[in-house]
Amino acid sequence: VQLQASGGGLVQAGDSLQLSCTAPGRTLRSTTLAWFRQAPGKEREFVVARRPSNFLGHYADSVKGRFTISRDIAKNTEYLQMNSLKPEDTAVYYCAASLGHVILSQLRNRGTYDFWGQGTLVTVSS
Repeated sequence: VQLQASGGGLVQAGDSLQLSCTAPGRTLRSTTLAWFRQAPGKEREFVVARRPSNFLGHYADSVKGRFTISRDIAKNTEYLQMNSLKPEDTAVYYCAASLGHVILSQLRNRGTYDFWGQGTLVTVSS
C-alpha cells in the first residue's frame, strides 16, 4: 500500500491546518489508519488512529479536542484536521496503515503499521 501524505506547511499558533492521506489504487476503507508525528530530535509518536469497524478516533491526550480524523470514502482520502495549533505540534506528520482490524491495545504502537507515507512537515510558529 503506497500512502501519500500532504497538506503540511508553516502556520502561526492558533491556526488550523488539514492534512490528507491517500493510497492510489488501494482502498483505505478496510484498513486501520493512523497518524504519527516526529519532532526534531524526538521519537515518532502516536497522534490518532481509527479502525475500519466503526471509524471511532482514538487520540493522543496531547491532541484530544484539537485534532479530528475524518475521511472521504468517495475520494479514498483520510484527513487530519488540526485546530488551535501550538508550537509543540511542529513535526513531520506521517500517515500509516495496517490491513484489516487492529486490536485496541496495539493502535498506538508504531510496529503495528506495515505501510507508511513519506511524511509532511508542519511548522507552527509562536
